[in-house]
Amino acid sequence: MAVYAAIDVGTNTLRLLIAEAVGPDEFTVLHEEQQITRLGEGLMSTRLLQDAPRRRSLTVLRRFADLARSFKAVEVSAVCTSAVREARNGEEFVAEVWQEIGLPIRVIDGREEARLTLLGVRHGLRLGMPRILVMDIGGGSTEYVLARGEVIEGIVSTGLGVVKLTEQYLVSDPPTVDERHKLEDAVGTRIERLRRELPGLEEAQLVGTAGTVTTLAAIDLALVTYDRQKVRGHCLSLARVRQILDRLAALALRERRQVPGLEPGRADIILAGGAILAVSMERLGYHELRVSDDGLREGILLDLIRREIGRGS
Repeated sequence: MAVYAAIDVGTNTLRLLIAEAVGPDEFTVLHEEQQITRLGEGLMSTRLLQDAPRRRSLTVLRRFADLARSFKAVEVSAVCTSAVREARNGEEFVAEVWQEIGLPIRVIDGREEARLTLLGVRHGLRLGMPRILVMDIGGGSTEYVLARGEVIEGIVSTGLGVVKLTEQYLVSDPPTVDERHKLEDAVGTRIERLRRELPGLEEAQLVGTAGTVTTLAAIDLALVTYDRQKVRGHCLSLARVRQILDRLAALALRERRQVPGLEPGRADIILAGGAILAVSMERLGYHELRVSDDGLREGILLDLIRREIGRGS
């Protein structure tokens, strides 16, 4: 079967997945990796993608494109999310990637991001038809998707992003109690509206995806080396999330970077991400969530495979 590649250009992290298609809903992973480039650094105050993170991201994207070619991928699907779609110079970045690397990338809205994330989550956890609420905590936004099977009942894309919130609220090292309270108050105000936007949440199982959730799972499991098989499907309780957050918040950034399971490049934003998770669970009435290691990147790949196989049939 043919080889395909998916690239998720996120606000904080760039992710690559190269795989051989086995069928419309199955693939064999040939190569996968991710790198934090913090593309959305400084975006909150300027509404512009800054030069340094743009260059960092271009360097990684060039390497990702070269890797896809080395595996002889017949098609590469690269997708940009919150940072690029919100930046006033987002179109310039897309053009820059094409001109310098020859890689076409598309900017998707929150609804399409949620649809693709759901596709990846359901595939990774082998979910059947239960009703689920998928929570995708990102660098520039957090999406909530209420669905039964692949049928989406509701989508809410918020401006709650870990990079944005860190830059706006957590300026001390370690953050003060007052800074944490203000952050959680801001998150809570937005989450309260979610109850009206997505009714009937009490009947749905909560599933979390993306770096914040998988990192908290890795810390909970005390993983020195990340193991996606152990993280995938892990259950995180609200009480445990609060314990981990309080522990991390008491540490200076340099100390946080030494915590097993916490990627050093994520140490400065994990508190904002954890706050989004904890406040969401509290306000929406969830005592635990199931962790998905798969998400948008896998959804991009599956969507590409389905389209390409359908086109050839």
